[in-house]
Amino acid sequence: MANTITNVLPKLLAQGLMALRQQAIMPRLVNRSYENLASQKGNAINIPIPSAINAESVTPSHAWSTVTSFAPTVAVVTLDFWREAKFHLSDSDVKSVMDGTIPMQASEAIKALANAIDSYILGKHIGIYGAAGTAGTTPFATSITEGGTSSRTLLNKQLAPMDNRRAVLDPTAEGQFLALSNIIQVDQRGDQGGIINGTIGRKLGIDWYMDQNVPTYTPGTAWATGWTAAASSTVGLATLSLLNSTAAGTVNAGDIFTIAGASQQYVVTAAATVASSAVTVLIDPPLVSAVATAAAITVVGTAYTANLVFHRDAFAWASRPLADIQGLGNNMMSAIDPVSGIALRLEMSRAYKQTIFSYDVLGGAALVRPELAVKLLG
Repeated sequence: MANTITNVLPKLLAQGLMALRQQAIMPRLVNRSYENLASQKGNAINIPIPSAINAESVTPSHAWSTVTSFAPTVAVVTLDFWREAKFHLSDSDVKSVMDGTIPMQASEAIKALANAIDSYILGKHIGIYGAAGTAGTTPFATSITEGGTSSRTLLNKQLAPMDNRRAVLDPTAEGQFLALSNIIQVDQRGDQGGIINGTIGRKLGIDWYMDQNVPTYTPGTAWATGWTAAASSTVGLATLSLLNSTAAGTVNAGDIFTIAGASQQYVVTAAATVASSAVTVLIDPPLVSAVATAAAITVVGTAYTANLVFHRDAFAWASRPLADIQGLGNNMMSAIDPVSGIALRLEMSRAYKQTIFSYDVLGGAALVRPELAVKLLG
């Protein structure tokens, strides 16, 4: 029986990779260029981000021109996602696997991992400051401009590259998008994918996908009307002091707001609690324009569905292959799915008259370039 059980591992592992390929959306859409670094020592990956360089006038001279200093930064992807999903097979079930019948529990275990990975990456949306659409209102109710062109325009303003643009919509938003004449009518769409396959495909330079794991977001409780800047602030500051004589409660990391006199959107990067009608918040990006004392603050204060429109390089995902260990009563086998980039391990251990199988995954994700992403509020 020992050899028979061991022979089950490749079949169950292969079935797991198939399930991951079918279920995990976000790992296929984000930057996976750092997978080779995930196999090295350490629990973090540093991803370099170049700093901006200005074009300068050339003035011929006998002396060399001064080289402008620059300070590239790094984004850190921490390998902090380690999840397992396990199930057991009786010795009779193992025999069925050897006869070609893959148990449903194996697919269910992998689906649980795939959904967890998907939700983990989607959860990085809290660092995005660009937002299009209306909180609490599903986009694409009557027009493609209700989300499609507005999110594209905002990506363009944030200087996102034109290629490798993707979007994930919750089922309700996708349903309304599909119902638009631009998508469902062949004469406007140019192909039959909408009416026959029920797919949006590539529209407006963006590849559109449906994802059931798109999260909802609830802003902090302190966002009553009447918030203003407590004092003037200069360009480049990453903190902002606010006042509101009637407000109390908390400000959440992920809350988005604008400041009167400018269209730039900002996101709160750390939770804070209002004290004595005041709160100081950390923000991203740093202030791009000066803020006057008493400038009004407008907040996205309604809960919303966080649909995402982004360039591939906005997010990074890396999955670390876990070691195959034989002995100690357990057997392990690992493989990397070439499509999703997920390194999956299957561990087998014996119990009374049955075998326990455990799939596990170790990886990490980060919002590397928030300027390359937009929330399409729903």
